Amino acid sequence: MNVNKVILVGRLTRDPELRNTNSGQPVATINLATNRFWTDQSGQKQEQTEFHRVVMFGRLAETVSQYLIKGQEAYIEGRLQTRSYTDKSGVEKYTTEVIANDIQFGSKPQGSNSGTYNQNISNQNQAVEKNNENDTKNNVSGETKNTSEEEIPTINLDEEDDEIKIEDVPF
Repeated sequence: MNVNKVILVGRLTRDPELRNTNSGQPVATINLATNRFWTDQSGQKQEQTEFHRVVMFGRLAETVSQYLIKGQEAYIEGRLQTRSYTDKSGVEKYTTEVIANDIQFGSKPQGSNSGTYNQNISNQNQAVEKNNENDTKNNVSGETKNTSEEEIPTINLDEEDDEIKIEDVPF
């Protein structure tokens, strides 16, 4: 039995980069930093950071490039893949990347009131408002449609209560 599975939880070191293959398929690349903490023999706390290049294809690539931002946490599942390429000086080089097949978005960085994510949300809100105006104009009965964004319930573990109540669970 052979297994090639990678699970990473870390933070993006920069915004995702989206491009297309020659055949038009979307490809997104992100860099993810993961930290490891331990105490050495002398009792000193140590930290080591690893950087991972993660590649996604298709709809996953489009979604990641639209919603992830630098500093945001992400949970990634995928596989390792090594490929070779020839650099500008003609030297053949190798790189190992994580090919992602599943991603879950984590918390955004502190103070991220600006950036790609909010810009995308602003663009989406403008499109919703424009659609609402068109719907109102085209609505024969004169009724207005309520297409406000659905509020997603969350559980905040940083509050004073350390206990999670069943009524706080959103599902």
